[in-house]
Amino acid sequence: MLKQYANFLTHLECGLTGERHEAGLVHGLSNAGKPLLARYDLAAMKAKVDRDQVWARDGGFWKWRELLPVVDTNNVCELGEVDTPLIQLNRLHKGSQVWVKDEGRLPTGSFKARGLALAVAMAKELGLSHLAMPTNGNAGSALAAYASRIGMQSTVVCPDDTPSINIEETALQGAEVFKANGLINACGAWVKAGAEQGKWFDLSTLKEPYRIEGKKTMGLELAAQMGWALPDVIFYPTGGGTGLIGMCKAFDELLALGWLEKTDLPRMIAVQSTGCAPIVRAYERGERFAEVWQDAHTFAAGIRVPAAVGDFLILDGVRDSAGFAIAVTDEAIEQARVQVAREEGLLLCPEGAATYAAYTQSIADGTVTSQESVVLFNCATGLKYPMPSAGAALDLEQGHA
Repeated sequence: MLKQYANFLTHLECGLTGERHEAGLVHGLSNAGKPLLARYDLAAMKAKVDRDQVWARDGGFWKWRELLPVVDTNNVCELGEVDTPLIQLNRLHKGSQVWVKDEGRLPTGSFKARGLALAVAMAKELGLSHLAMPTNGNAGSALAAYASRIGMQSTVVCPDDTPSINIEETALQGAEVFKANGLINACGAWVKAGAEQGKWFDLSTLKEPYRIEGKKTMGLELAAQMGWALPDVIFYPTGGGTGLIGMCKAFDELLALGWLEKTDLPRMIAVQSTGCAPIVRAYERGERFAEVWQDAHTFAAGIRVPAAVGDFLILDGVRDSAGFAIAVTDEAIEQARVQVAREEGLLLCPEGAATYAAYTQSIADGTVTSQESVVLFNCATGLKYPMPSAGAALDLEQGHA
């Protein structure tokens, strides 16, 4: 049974214009067509909430209730959430401070659980009953699981080359699933059209205000795990970019609360594939908004996002932190996945492997040094993804040579 915690949500704010929107109502994008950000009375929270008591609670990311928008505890849906571990890469980088934050330990095996749990809880709180979204894989299964858990209907549409395990687990957990002949942005347009016809509410990345609130708990949790400090550098696999934006928001809130012992914030590194790198291209051109990436392709499906509605927020987060955006090849991603598995015993998903590839590339070109503390985000369990065939035949009757 969850306890009732104080709620400090005050309003929503357009991420581009700052226009204020009332809390407690159903919202999609702002009037400017940009993401809405939840805002809290941090001064009141600072006076009433003790950070160490919050961190001592059980319940994974739900422990941060005062920094989350859900008012009614009955709308919180739980599936055994945990704090995900930081695993140091001791063999590959002996003497260095390089950690993987393994989000694959969450329900449905990915960090999508954070955002979708919050989005579903708020949808329930606001009286919605049918949710829909496009997905490249893991988000769909997280929506299906949490919607079923709380008694809501869900519809998911994904590109037809989405890994079959993602499609199958999404369907098994209760969603109506469609495989579409187009990339995720085209799938998103189809979901949007259905929402405009009143079929469902569109839960697409950053097109409602609350997935980002779940994702920001990665930053809150990381700070607490590191003794209320932060690493020098964070490498984050960036498709829609909700997690990168959310962590920047979390760090700003922690600073305002006075909860950080070390107030130096990390450089945020947005990692993409060379086959789909709209954020990298915009960063290199000095642009605040990213053009749609044509003919997107990469086997790291989670970062195959040709257009992100929060592009300017991603780029602001990268630049404001003195970070950068970097693209790596599919070959480098696969090499990183194999290397970390064989040397460290840690199975990364392709998107997580992209962050290790980007780290080694950044060490080589000098944009990151081996003296800096680094956290790489592995966003899903590596068990969901195809692996090389293995196992030599053994005839037990032949004995040992």
